[in-house]
Amino acid sequence: MIGPLQLVLILIVTFIAAIDQFNFLESLYQPIVMGPVVGAILGDVKTGLAVGGAYQLMTIGSMPVGGAQPPNAVVGGIMATVFAVASGLDVNAALGAAIPFALLGQYGVTLTFTLMSGLMAKADEHAANANPKGIDNLNYFAMGLLGLFFALATLAGVISITNPAVADFINGLEGNWIMGGLGAAGGMMRYVGFAVLMRIMLADDMWGIYFAGFALAAILGACGLGGPALILVAFVGIAIALYDYNINVAIKNAGGGAGGESDGI
Repeated sequence: MIGPLQLVLILIVTFIAAIDQFNFLESLYQPIVMGPVVGAILGDVKTGLAVGGAYQLMTIGSMPVGGAQPPNAVVGGIMATVFAVASGLDVNAALGAAIPFALLGQYGVTLTFTLMSGLMAKADEHAANANPKGIDNLNYFAMGLLGLFFALATLAGVISITNPAVADFINGLEGNWIMGGLGAAGGMMRYVGFAVLMRIMLADDMWGIYFAGFALAAILGACGLGGPALILVAFVGIAIALYDYNINVAIKNAGGGAGGESDGI
């Protein structure tokens, strides 16, 4: 059950994350950050971290291109955490159940951009009149509007799952084919998201390191290390990155780095 204070805190966090996504740009809006925060508000940081990490992988390769916006990671990540903690869904099912609310967030972004495009002439007028305060007010209006849209989408989601009829319906789906489908979709989406990122960023000379990391994670996991195995693999990756960086710096200092283009981003 979500109390009134918890609901208010979730809406405040959503409002701040909405502004951060396009203005603060401090990565507070990322699901890996929002998941544990919302989980702490609801009293389950561990589940919040698990959901946030999974949702981060799902959206890591989804980038907006102009007016084309992917399902919003802010609303989707927050609602996935709420589903997992408040409704007791497993992580994969929570990811799938949160997609409709992520789409609401996407529509909120598109609507905000559409409304603000009509105000650009007003911004030009303020600039021509040397009125920076007027431009500031337009920006504050856009920030507040987007935060309001995101908060309303989250509010609709929280109210829906706290409704007794909806809660009984969700509980009745335990073991049902619907939950199985949501779980399968949610489990698949994180790998699809990471594959999209790899398709964009992975250079040809990095495939060997990728497969080595995968094999190392599998070996350490088979030894019963579980979660710590990922940390150990990350340390190995950091060591390789530092070694490669130092080698390239040494080559550059020796006069071997004449510049030019390289693979990747």
